[in-house]
Amino acid sequence: MNEDEERIRSLIERWAGAVRRGDLDGVLADHADDIVMFDVPPPYEGVRGKDAYRETWPPFFAWLAQGAAFEIESLDVTAGAEVAFAHALLRCGTPEDFTAHPGSRLRLTLGLRKEQGRWVVAHEHHSFPVAPAEKP
Repeated sequence: MNEDEERIRSLIERWAGAVRRGDLDGVLADHADDIVMFDVPPPYEGVRGKDAYRETWPPFFAWLAQGAAFEIESLDVTAGAEVAFAHALLRCGTPEDFTAHPGSRLRLTLGLRKEQGRWVVAHEHHSFPVAPAEKP
C-alpha cells in the first residue's frame, strides 16, 4: 500500500469513528464543498453540496444512539496522483436487523480527489443489496 492509500484509509477510518460518535464536524472534516452523496434513504437523486450532506446526518445519529452498529468490515483503497476511490463493507444495523439478516452489509463507495495536497471525499454512495425475489 502506498502513502496516499494509507492516508485515505486513515481518513475513512476517522470518518467512520466520527459517525459512530455522532461527531458532525468530524464527519464533515474531509469532504469537499461540492460533495455528491447517494444514500439508502431518499432523496433518490442524492444530495449535492456540503450543506445538504450535513443535513442528512442528525437523523442517522439519532438512529445509531438507539443501539445500531456502524463498523467497517473490509476496506479497499486505490489511489492515483490526483484521484482515488475506495469501497467497503460495513455492519450497519440494529441487533434485530442482524438477527433477521445476519449477512446483510452496507456497501460504501467513495470517490476522492486531492485538493491543495489534501485528500477529500467528492462522492459518497451507500447501498444495501436487494434480496432476489423468491420464486413461486
